[in-house]
Amino acid sequence: MVEKTKGRKEEVVSREYTINLHKRLHGCTFKKKAPTAIKEIRKFAQKAMGTKDVRVDVKLNKQIWSRGIRSVPRRIRVRIARKRNDDEDAKEELYSLVTVAEIPAEGLKGLGTKIIEDEE
Repeated sequence: MVEKTKGRKEEVVSREYTINLHKRLHGCTFKKKAPTAIKEIRKFAQKAMGTKDVRVDVKLNKQIWSRGIRSVPRRIRVRIARKRNDDEDAKEELYSLVTVAEIPAEGLKGLGTKIIEDEE
């Protein structure tokens, strides 16, 4: 029993989630909605992937801010990928990259968490 299998948090994986921003931003001041939404997405990714280092894609940021600071989308479909950190002096070996997932025509209803097989 010398060789130990890697933990669940160690492997490189991608998943798609629907984040309900509406409930996470309830009672938030209008002028702080979009910045708080980005923070909440970071927090969600941290919890889901178990990595401290979370990087939010530019397109996702643009999507959140597309309707201004006040009217943030109620729900957003994101793809969170846990990746290896190639930087030598990095504190952690893994980081999470959060990007926008393409939304199907029928909407976000009934879409659960989906594990994506890497194309690499």
